Amino acid sequence: MQLFKYLQAQGLGSRKECLWLIENGCIAINGEVRAQARDTISPDEVKTLEVDGKSFTVIPLPYFYILLNKPTGYETSHKPQHYPSIFSLFPANMRNIDMQAVGRLDADTTGVLLITNDGRFNHKQTSPKHKVPKVYRVTLKHPADETLCNQLKQGVLLHDENETIAAADAVLESPHILILTITEGKYHQVKRMIAAAGNRVEYLHRSHFGEWHIENIPEGGWKFIDM
Repeated sequence: MQLFKYLQAQGLGSRKECLWLIENGCIAINGEVRAQARDTISPDEVKTLEVDGKSFTVIPLPYFYILLNKPTGYETSHKPQHYPSIFSLFPANMRNIDMQAVGRLDADTTGVLLITNDGRFNHKQTSPKHKVPKVYRVTLKHPADETLCNQLKQGVLLHDENETIAAADAVLESPHILILTITEGKYHQVKRMIAAAGNRVEYLHRSHFGEWHIENIPEGGWKFIDM
């Protein structure tokens, strides 16, 4: 990949802007200043990227996968309406490139959120036919017993839906804490399922998405992951 195209893929600007940065000796790759716009760059060999001495996040190419520990008060949207966008949590150069969340989490929901620029991966993880499990820790408004778990596993009828929808699993950790596993991704699904079963969600945290979980990532933190 030519250097100027690599810089564009890193979100550092337009073709013209990247050419200017190179021609003016502003770019250093792995500590070495690179001043030839058409130099060949092997993306896998880039460990550090500096512009005018300032370090920038190196984005894996051609595809990248991010595990984010979503905090409360952020919308899963590039055009948020009421809260900041989750994409504002990333460095400036990353906000210049095309990336999408794999599914969505409500503004008041926390936990595992995957981000990628790989459309095929995104579709596979969110398509109902693949039945990727999502595990939620649900704080309930009213105390519950096994009746609630049985209802959810047998299936409940959501408002404005024609068919019942069932949880893959539902286990009470305590009367107010439910561990719920679903394999679909309908709008506000967990909250609507709990409401249909006669209770209410007070707090919602997604602990697992498929094989991925938060590990030691702090709230609002993120990391690139391998596929």
